[in-house]
Amino acid sequence: MTTTTTHETRIEADPELPTVRIVRDFDAPPDRVYRAWIDPELVVRWLGPKDITMQIDTWDARTGGSYRYSARRNGAEIASFYGSFHELRPVERLVQTFTYEGVPDGVCLETVTFEDLGDGRTRATSLSVVDTMESRDGMIASGMEHGVVEGYEKLDALLAEG
Repeated sequence: MTTTTTHETRIEADPELPTVRIVRDFDAPPDRVYRAWIDPELVVRWLGPKDITMQIDTWDARTGGSYRYSARRNGAEIASFYGSFHELRPVERLVQTFTYEGVPDGVCLETVTFEDLGDGRTRATSLSVVDTMESRDGMIASGMEHGVVEGYEKLDALLAEG
């Protein structure tokens, strides 16, 4: 039986820069946490709020690859997203662009690092950079915190499966 601890999800908006930093610890080693970020069969199981399902349309998780997925509620598409994988450095770092199709000019550059905390634990730190403070504030106001927190709770459960 695997026991998980509830970890705090820290979401920080820099008052001087158009960035959002998300920091979260997980009770799993870096290779498993990293895999959950890049394996489409795992991504659809944890990404987003609990009341939606994810559908992946394209997923080419490699340096230079791309992706597109949609969020669905009660079978209807409510949002879709796309981007490019700029760099995948296994078990260490993932750099990608992220665009909400509803705001195609709002391209975000996201870097996620996976830090080995020892004892089978990992800290994932995501830094998202957008072009303006208004874009950053809009991203925060969109309800992204709810989706991130619930998604990470789903990821905790997925990682606890072993």
